[in-house]
Parts: sequence; structure tokens; C-alpha cells
Amino acid sequence: MTETAAPTLHRGAPAGEPLLHADALVAGYLPGVNILNECSLVLHPGELVGIIGPNGAGKSTLLKALFGLVQIREGSLRLAGEEISNLRADALVQRGVGFVPQTNNVFPSLTIEENLQMGVYQTPHKFAERLEVVLSLFPELTNRRKQRAGALSGGERQMVAMARALMPEPSVLLLDEPSAGLSPVRQDEAFLRTRRINKAGVSVVIVEQNARRALQICDRAYVLDQGRNAYSGPGRELMHDPKVIELYLGTLATDVDAARAAEQGRGATPTTDEVSPSA
Repeated sequence: MTETAAPTLHRGAPAGEPLLHADALVAGYLPGVNILNECSLVLHPGELVGIIGPNGAGKSTLLKALFGLVQIREGSLRLAGEEISNLRADALVQRGVGFVPQTNNVFPSLTIEENLQMGVYQTPHKFAERLEVVLSLFPELTNRRKQRAGALSGGERQMVAMARALMPEPSVLLLDEPSAGLSPVRQDEAFLRTRRINKAGVSVVIVEQNARRALQICDRAYVLDQGRNAYSGPGRELMHDPKVIELYLGTLATDVDAARAAEQGRGATPTTDEVSPSA
């Protein structure tokens, strides 16, 4: 990546050294087949950064490459200036990186409390301290700690998975499709929960198919297409970018046009929050 390309590639990024820096990553699951093709991303301290794009764009592959689950073949990945490319997941957890997969993200035979204990299996002496902090973020879990995770709804499981990932006190949290398979109400709860975690001081990268809602809560976002960076910028700016709407946000174009027409009829310009958040 050249110096002149950086402002466009990471448009809207704050100045200073990134906390997490993925530079021109090439990665894939099978030998000779690349899913990511020189894909780049920066995450600065305190940011909430989204990754959106069409199906098959490489969004989840990028997240898994950041967490050592997909081999990085070319490029570099640095955390606080330290090279971490292809480190094992347990080593990344020790360095302050948490990951919440889309599916199979809880231990169903264990209780909620036991799931949270698994989050600090490397440092069990921190359990009581971290439990207090995490339950302050997820008060809904406080009186249900003895309930088995397998009996929970999809939204509740997602909450437990997020809580467990926060137990080791990560500086970076990677979320893969936290709203997938949830009802519209539960989806909104997942996005609000993500923002709450970010406000508590955790830098977050979120992959989302529900691009509209992701752009509403993100500081910045990257649009991927065929494993490459297509667009980047502040989330709410991308939400109203005509090219992004037309090419990547599907029916959002129609919804935004309708909302704008309605507001123009009232003599006002709609804000992003006034556009319906439903998928």
C-alpha cells in the first residue's frame, strides 16, 4: 500500500497508529484459491468498524484471517505494532483479541456461568473480577447464571457468546454476523449491545449482512467485493452514498428514496435514524 493510497483506502480513519492493521492480506481456505485479494483494514483505539458487502465478498473470511482461523499467505497483520499474522487463536486471545463466531458460539451443555468461566480458562483467577464487569454490560444474565446455554434462544445465545468473549478483557473484539437468524427486535438488541460494548472501551470490528443497521452504528466501514476493498468511509456517509446504495445495499435504495420523498413533502431532510431499521 502506498502512502498516497492510504487516505482513500481507509477514508475517515483518525490520525495516529492503528491498534489493528491488516495490510494487503491474501488468504484462502484451499491451496491456490484466494478468497482475500490484497484486502486491508485499520482499527484505531475506541473505534467501531463495520465490514459489509455482497454474499461471497470475503467478509467472514477476513474476520477469520484476523483471528488466525484462515491462513494469511501474503500481506501483514499487526496488533499495536506487533506482527501477529497466522498466530494461533489462543495466542491472540492472550494478546487481547476476542472473537464471536456466527454459529456454534456457546457450549450448550454448560450453564451460562460455566460458559463465562471458559472465557478466562487461561487466567481463572480473574473470573470473579471479570464476571462483575461483564454482568454490568449484560445485566439480563445476572439471575440466569445457572441456566444451561442449550435452552436459550438464538438472541440469548448471542449475548452469552459476546459476554464470554469479553471475559479475558480484550482490546479488540471481532463479531461475525451477530444479527444473523434473529428477529427484527432481537437484531436491534444485538446492534445496541455492540455499541454498548464499544462505548465501554473495546475496539470492535463487526461483519454484517444487515448493512443498513451496521452503517448506522459504525464509526467507519469497509465495503468488500470479491475479496478486495471497494469503498470505505464514515458509516452514515456510506449509507447515503449513491454508488454504495445501488451496488451493495440492495433494497435500501428504494427505502431511502421513499424516505427522502416523504421528508421533502414535509419540507425537511431525513436523518439516518429516521430511515426504517428493519431488514
